Amino acid sequence: MKLYYSPGACSLSPHIALREAGLEFELAKKDLHSQTLADGSDFRAINPKGYVPALALDNGEILTEGPAILQYIADRAPDKKLAPPAGSMERVRLQEWLNYITSELHKSFSPLFNKKASEDWKSAARALLDRRIELVAQALEGRSYLMGETFSVADCYLFTVLNWTGWVAIDLSRWPSLAQYMQRVAARPTVQAALKAEGLLKG
Repeated sequence: MKLYYSPGACSLSPHIALREAGLEFELAKKDLHSQTLADGSDFRAINPKGYVPALALDNGEILTEGPAILQYIADRAPDKKLAPPAGSMERVRLQEWLNYITSELHKSFSPLFNKKASEDWKSAARALLDRRIELVAQALEGRSYLMGETFSVADCYLFTVLNWTGWVAIDLSRWPSLAQYMQRVAARPTVQAALKAEGLLKG
């Protein structure tokens, strides 16, 4: 398999998941601000949508959209318990979290990274993110991970998205459960390895 990624982008979540699953994969870097791959080729030939992540499967198929890729990875290594079994209520709860992260958290960061966004728009985005992050903080009270005591692909995604708060001056220390959660996930060897591979962590 080959994961197309941009350093620190949402593609970090399947990168972590692949390492957690112990699957063999290659990395192919896409420039964050253009459609160019490291070899100079056009990324849109791989994914016409133009954004990462994209996962090239061994049979030649291309899988896109983070939540779908995450669940595919989890199902390739069921012994790692990165997702509950398909058809279970717990799996539906995982999908519930993945949908919340992608639609309510991930997309809410967009104005904060948009150079053309007005200050009013950015201020409204921050206020909305505060409310949505608060809900996640409440859910993490008294538990180690989103699904309880078992690390899942939802945690790969949540860690990736919340890691952006450091780039847009959102202080997670306001939510102790979240600050502790981020430290807990960041300490995982697979997360450390993914961050180093993407040049986001020195050493």
